[in-house]
Amino acid sequence: MARFAGIIDTSHAMTSRSPITMIRQRTLKTPVSATGVGLHTGARVSMTLRPAPEDSGIVFQRMDLAGAPTLKVDPSLVTDTRLCTSLCEGDFKVATVEHLMSALAGMGVDNLRVELSGPEVPILDGSAAPFVYLIQSVGTIEQAAPKQFLRIRRMIEVVEGDKWARLQPHDGFKIEFTIDFDHPAIDRTGQTVVFDLGETPYRKDIARARTFGFAQDVEALRAHGLALGGNLDNAVVMDEFRILNPDGLRYANEFVKHKVLDAIGDLYMAGLPLLGAFSAHKSGHELNNRLLRAVLADQTAFERVSYGDTDRVPRAVTRQFALAAA
Repeated sequence: MARFAGIIDTSHAMTSRSPITMIRQRTLKTPVSATGVGLHTGARVSMTLRPAPEDSGIVFQRMDLAGAPTLKVDPSLVTDTRLCTSLCEGDFKVATVEHLMSALAGMGVDNLRVELSGPEVPILDGSAAPFVYLIQSVGTIEQAAPKQFLRIRRMIEVVEGDKWARLQPHDGFKIEFTIDFDHPAIDRTGQTVVFDLGETPYRKDIARARTFGFAQDVEALRAHGLALGGNLDNAVVMDEFRILNPDGLRYANEFVKHKVLDAIGDLYMAGLPLLGAFSAHKSGHELNNRLLRAVLADQTAFERVSYGDTDRVPRAVTRQFALAAA
């Protein structure tokens, strides 16, 4: 498994920063629950988000399996990226984690135990907004330990044909994403978006973007055991010419914003928030995961940092977590 062995904390060597008290880890104040169906299994599943101790990270627990086993997020455990991101180790599998992981990253949650009654996180409305609502409904609380970040030190890129994804050094977390779908409905929307987590609130600008698909693909997907729970209540669906959802889009550029939402969740599989600039063209779950693994395989490409009471914090990081906590 990819781990962070042998990494030194270099935060005290940073310069040109604005003073701030320690940026601390966060968890939920109290447990909160929701019930829904899995996008791909179509099965009903209950989920409870529980506060977790500092330095424990994001841990999934399958309450329906003997002994209620747990699995901590790790990019090396992402073994299935067909239309979602799935964690798997032995008999333990949990699918479609990316929307929840995106919400946790966007809202600055470091430590959490996710209890599930089945093998898939509920899709709810197909975006991250319901997870953001759950987090806001109970609130978050600071913990004693300083928040840890994975800071990108040099550019790493992965390429597959005309698709690519890269991470570069940046004080803060910024995403530039481009999609390329040959479809009239998508052609009428923006296919490129730039989002900076320190400039605009995740919950307003990204979280409401829903997953999307094409009606003509549904039969083939279901024949392969996928999209069994998908419908117009939890996805934007298009035929050959138009959007079929009666209420249309939530954002003018909802398609590309959902790809940003997915990427934020996929990258948070590192278990730490990133300090870096992510850019991609036609990337998806598989390529996002390959990029993360490539970064962690190169000890010169990243470092683990935190900010104590006497450190000087990048302004972008200050803004980022002020927005997340607001």
